[in-house]
Order: sequence, then structure tokens, then C-alpha cells
Amino acid sequence: MEKDHCLDDLHLRIQRVTEDLRAIQRELNCAAMEAPSDPELTEALTQLPEMESLQVLKTSLDQMRHFLWFYVQVMTNESEEGENLRESIRQKLSQDASTVGLAAAEKFQVAADAALLQCLAAGKDRQPN
Repeated sequence: MEKDHCLDDLHLRIQRVTEDLRAIQRELNCAAMEAPSDPELTEALTQLPEMESLQVLKTSLDQMRHFLWFYVQVMTNESEEGENLRESIRQKLSQDASTVGLAAAEKFQVAADAALLQCLAAGKDRQPN
């Protein structure tokens, strides 16, 4: 029952984040459309704090995109290779969980890197279709 509650919470968080990202995209789109005719807005949008926050968002989204790609690959692969990959990631994450001071984004990156290495290693033995 607790796992169902966690999955429900995760689903709601995904919906909230998705809505927030869409709102951010709309606001940035409006700003981009208005900026050419408003020099003060253009200057404000290109200031260091705004550009830094956009870069942080971009980096986080890039990491999440990579992680989600690997996650979908792992979770939808029902073969023995898929199970081996899931087990490898579980082991790597349990090792990383014991590492103090590792940021959440770094943990996602480590999981994504582990998945990539496993996929690449498994791909060497595969024959092309």
C-alpha cells in the first residue's frame, strides 16, 4: 500500500512539474516575442542572474532527459539483459546512497552513466537487425 502511495505522489509531482515547465515555456516565449520591441526588457533578460538561472534549468532538464531515456529503456526491456541492467543500476545506486554529500542531480547522472555503459557493453555483442 505504501508503494502505491509513493507512486501516486510521484505521479502528482510529475504532473505539477510538467505544468510548471509549460508555464515557464509560455512566459519565456512571451518575453522573447516582446524583447525585440522593448530594449529595457531585452537588457533585463540578458543580465547574468537571469542567464545563470536559465543555464541551471537547461542543465537540469538535459540531465533529466538523459535519465528518463535510460529509465524507459531499462524498464521496458523484459529480457535477461534488461534485468541485469536493472540490477547493476540498483547496486550502483545503493553504493552511491552511502556516499555523503552527493547531490541528487549527480546521483541521476551516475545512474544514467551506469545505464549507458551497460547498454553500450551489451550492444557490442548484438548483431545488427
